[in-house]
Amino acid sequence: MNPIIILITFLLYTVLLFAITWITARKADNESFFRGNKSSPWFVIAYGMIGASLSGVTFMSVPGWVGSTQFTYLVLVSGYLIGYTVIATVLMPLYYKLNLISIYSYLEQRFGFWSYKTGAFFFLLSRT
Repeated sequence: MNPIIILITFLLYTVLLFAITWITARKADNESFFRGNKSSPWFVIAYGMIGASLSGVTFMSVPGWVGSTQFTYLVLVSGYLIGYTVIATVLMPLYYKLNLISIYSYLEQRFGFWSYKTGAFFFLLSRT
């Protein structure tokens, strides 16, 4: 494929994303970004949680991995199901009750500054 066509397509896509963002986020603030102003229906939040844990790479790599590991990926998916259940029944009510945005704000509020920093460090370490 012609590199010029690829570059033009990428630039048009980027401009389109910025335009949509500018139109939809003009009146947005932290409350609407992190919590949807507490007005989002449950299925939108569930869809966002699942979408945040998946990526395009997942759809490309998982089928091959499942074939080579004899469906041990099912254990990971089961872990997601358990994790989402804990988040929905334990963390989400706690976040709303204490007016929190993330687990890190809870750690800081409950256990102090260094607990917040340690939790954030271990998250970054796990992603590395």
